[in-house]
Amino acid sequence: MGVNAAPAPTVSARPSGPRRLVPPLAVPVAVALPVGYIAAVDPNAPGHYPDCPFLAATGWWCPGCGGLRCVHALTHGDFNGALHDNAVAVLLFAVLAVLWARWLWAALRGLPGPRLALGARRWVLVALFVLVFTVVRNLPVGAGLAPPPL
Repeated sequence: MGVNAAPAPTVSARPSGPRRLVPPLAVPVAVALPVGYIAAVDPNAPGHYPDCPFLAATGWWCPGCGGLRCVHALTHGDFNGALHDNAVAVLLFAVLAVLWARWLWAALRGLPGPRLALGARRWVLVALFVLVFTVVRNLPVGAGLAPPPL
């Protein structure tokens, strides 16, 4: 009685030409609609967006608090206001822009996209950084890191 071996998996070739640009170019298209909405509907005016549940429950700014205001400020060219609303979000957006540019460049050259492989130690450092940011922005010394109350 013989055992039928499963067929060997086939390795698909990377798409060639303009097709390989579709995934990296789809990202700014997908991001444009929500960012456009945030640019048009001011998060500084109460009633347009839901309140942060963490802020409502604890009275503390969470790491994401001010993120919508940060995006709104960036779309209107107010870099200092964006930093004041959420400096970590500005840093994250810069990192994501660099990663996206590397991905687009790799696609243009026909290479596989860059991998984001952070080890456990780096993830712990990122988590600690976000935790420290959260605590500091809620202390009097870090009031400049907290968005203005609505």
